[in-house]
Amino acid sequence: MILHVLPGDSLVETFKRSGIEGDIAICRECLVEGDVSGDTLPEFWETRARFLSGQYGETADDYHETVVREFAKLTALQSGSEIDLWFEYELFCQANMWFCLSLISNSTADIFRVAPVMRSDDDIWDGFGNMGPDDLKACFARRIKLTDDDIKLGAGLWSAYRDQDSRRLAELSTQESNAFPKLKDVAVAAIEKDSLPLQILDEIVGKGTSDFSSIFQEFKRRAGVYGYGDSQVKNLLSKISPPA
Repeated sequence: MILHVLPGDSLVETFKRSGIEGDIAICRECLVEGDVSGDTLPEFWETRARFLSGQYGETADDYHETVVREFAKLTALQSGSEIDLWFEYELFCQANMWFCLSLISNSTADIFRVAPVMRSDDDIWDGFGNMGPDDLKACFARRIKLTDDDIKLGAGLWSAYRDQDSRRLAELSTQESNAFPKLKDVAVAAIEKDSLPLQILDEIVGKGTSDFSSIFQEFKRRAGVYGYGDSQVKNLLSKISPPA
């Protein structure tokens, strides 16, 4: 069996049109945001369900149905299966991929990383956005098979990220791996996640920019490494100027 773990619903239709063989699991988490604690996996799921319920109004039942069930596809695979992790370079996707690797760190399946290799340095943080079926096929053709060391690194990055262990994140980011391009940049972003994005937004708003579209585009230009979408930026904005 071949399982493709896609980074969100937005890529599904384009992926289906590519004709690439295999089943799909959709990563619908945003582990770059909110509490990610939990001593056990069930505790972690409950932590995330509570956070997303408070932040976005999603019920615990919805979370288990639409999110946890997709992750369960990864751990159900048997020996001889193949897992292709389609994740972008920025922190939003990387945190999700690190978590996936922690889930399957003991898997007997062959694990590959599929990156948006069609991107230039100028638009690298755009990931798979606006890519067509042929672009996805080109990315798939250049996928990288993860070694045991790669998988161990990914699981270790998740552990350090979950524990907010900045020192460990910095240490791990020095390891060289073709499976983790831009790792140093992403690790720095993770370490500064609770301060720098808010600071950047404060500076943008402080210059008189009030239109959300303009704010978002400037934030993306200055902090694309975070990969934040509309929801994450709006949540940060509410901390700067809470709605009346």
